[in-house]
Amino acid sequence: MNQTYFKNYLEQQKAAYDAIPIDRVEHFINLIKKCWEDDRQLFAFGNGGSASNVSHFITDLGKSASDRMGKRFRCMSLNESISWITALGNDYAYEDVYMRQLENYARPGDLVLTLSVSGNSPNVVKAVEWANAHGLTTMALVGGKGGKLAELAHESITVQDRHYGRVEDAQMTICHMLCYGFIDS
Repeated sequence: MNQTYFKNYLEQQKAAYDAIPIDRVEHFINLIKKCWEDDRQLFAFGNGGSASNVSHFITDLGKSASDRMGKRFRCMSLNESISWITALGNDYAYEDVYMRQLENYARPGDLVLTLSVSGNSPNVVKAVEWANAHGLTTMALVGGKGGKLAELAHESITVQDRHYGRVEDAQMTICHMLCYGFIDS
């Protein structure tokens, strides 16, 4: 690798950040605030790097934003329990690992946030389809291809890039904005 590669990478990352639709981020914050005000539950999930971003987001929202707001956010990452995920994947199918958890925990009026670069992960798509059919509000952060999630989710933000690393970085930035919208307010 040479410096030109890294400079180009950073320029493309900046372009992905500059294309984040701030009005949509604000709308997501308002949906999360309504969920909090109504004492509803927020469920989040993703795969791979998106799963890591979800874990980080739920930690920031559940701890730091809750500390600032004085009332706790009821939020849960569905990609945390390896025993849940492997039991569901083994006994049913891997595409059921998030949907089956929602069956246990979710109620109409709750909120779902999913992160996916491709927007086509079968386990995430199936969970969003289930959530839509059961009265939950669904939100998705997806990469430049959009995929099925961009169409299925009630609300979506598309990061205008197709590079997995850049999309995941931009998704985490959006997740930080969602949390710090409460922490810094």
